[in-house]
Amino acid sequence: MTTNITKNIYYPANERGFADHGSLKAKHTFSFANYYNKTRMNFGKIRVLNDDEIAPGMGFGEHGHENMEIITIPLEGSLKHKDSTGQEGILKAGEVQIMSAGRGIRHSEFNASTTEMLKLFQIWVQTAEPEATPRYGQKLFWDLKNPPSELNLISPSNKDSLRVLQNFSLDMLWLEEDSSYELPDLEKDRGTFVMVVDGEVSIGEQSLKRRDAYGIISLDSNVIKATLKSQVIIMQTPL
Repeated sequence: MTTNITKNIYYPANERGFADHGSLKAKHTFSFANYYNKTRMNFGKIRVLNDDEIAPGMGFGEHGHENMEIITIPLEGSLKHKDSTGQEGILKAGEVQIMSAGRGIRHSEFNASTTEMLKLFQIWVQTAEPEATPRYGQKLFWDLKNPPSELNLISPSNKDSLRVLQNFSLDMLWLEEDSSYELPDLEKDRGTFVMVVDGEVSIGEQSLKRRDAYGIISLDSNVIKATLKSQVIIMQTPL
């Protein structure tokens, strides 16, 4: 499933889908579950970008996925994970998890704390290797109190990142106020997707505030300028 993208797309945070299930509050950049918007199905191979808040001790019982690369990034709190590959453990803020669901994987995920909220991003990327053997990866990347300026979290080949079965990459940036970052040149049939986790930035004439996103297929400007101290996700994906 790939939408024919013909221009850059602005995704305002306040126009995302929203679901309130009591113990789970979720905001959806792309169509998901009961939220459907035919103009918000995906950006290239990025199929899901969910911004979840999960109450203490709550979460999702065992359920299955197939042929999807599933990336989980806790922002606050910790996630208890168990899956059919035999993996079981806790994923904390500063760590990143990837599951290549391949021909089929079952897992459960719960807020590991009985007192604190869990806040996370979950991103689904369409795989380039259908029916592959399911894989699991988890890695600690940064110290919450002293993050670096830039990290490559996900890539198909970088040995320091978690491996994805797609020509896709995900970087996290921490920008000081009035600092800037130069986006890489766009390759043929590829796009760049930028989401502001916190803070405020601009890319050319486009201003992005907290949880706003921008899908880029044509670079009028390749500079991200931080107007406030900011944390930013940058994803590069085949279109």
